[in-house]
Amino acid sequence: MKLGVSLYSYTSEFGTTLTLDDCIEDVADLGASGLEILGEAHVENYPSPSTAWIDAWFARLSRWELTPTCYGSWVDTRRGRRPITVDEAVAQLETDIRLASTLGFAYVRPKLGVVTDDLEPDPVWEPATERVLDLAAEKNVIICPEIHWPSVIKSKVVDDYLAFIQRTGTSHFALLMDTGVFQTSMHRRTGGVASRMGDKGGRPPEVPVVPVSDLEDVLDHVCHVQAKFYEIDDDLQDHYIPWKEFLDLLTRRGWDGWLSSEYEGDYGVGRASDQLRRQHALIRTLSDVR
Repeated sequence: MKLGVSLYSYTSEFGTTLTLDDCIEDVADLGASGLEILGEAHVENYPSPSTAWIDAWFARLSRWELTPTCYGSWVDTRRGRRPITVDEAVAQLETDIRLASTLGFAYVRPKLGVVTDDLEPDPVWEPATERVLDLAAEKNVIICPEIHWPSVIKSKVVDDYLAFIQRTGTSHFALLMDTGVFQTSMHRRTGGVASRMGDKGGRPPEVPVVPVSDLEDVLDHVCHVQAKFYEIDDDLQDHYIPWKEFLDLLTRRGWDGWLSSEYEGDYGVGRASDQLRRQHALIRTLSDVR
């Protein structure tokens, strides 16, 4: 297994106290070797960065010895007054697959609008994804939708993705597992507009109980892990994500992909940087990672 970081972790500071260079330097400084980005957020003049920006991107990767891992993208199914068409979804997917490939990424995580409370994606996902599989193969990119709380592993969402893999026989579509799926209690973020809210009655949302053992049945189709976390305390304990059980399963199965840290806890200057270091220290004490 290899350790990386998603630049989403620095959301509360990116563009204010931290530049792109600052974030990337911090990732390298904490000893990570993989870098995950969000295309719209982190690519200057998205979706058409200049040649100079692309050259600077690869210079950063070379200087800090970082490998681009996963490129986050969006297919905004609700951007107008009507549902998005398959052709429009295909065009957006093609744009991001081409840009991700240009920037050296192996994985593209498309995020579509959802139609159920457990995050079932808009039905446009299937015909649109099927139409871009040849391009993904040409660009050597794997499309990997995210299994994200409050989705659970034993669900229609995951069943539909696995059925798509079986039906198409593709090797360019897989799953991205977000470890927030395994949270054992709800973290109440403080600060910022993205603070976690309860429902309309003011009650906190219910946390689905997803045993780590459920991962066993789908792990062969998981190409990337977003190592979501909310808080690591001073004793390097995480009271939300069961890291030992999760990492033991990956180790036993010989899974050797990227664990891309995604901090989604409380906001504050320097907090993401500190929490990322705590999480990597915790993971390194529990598993053999590079």
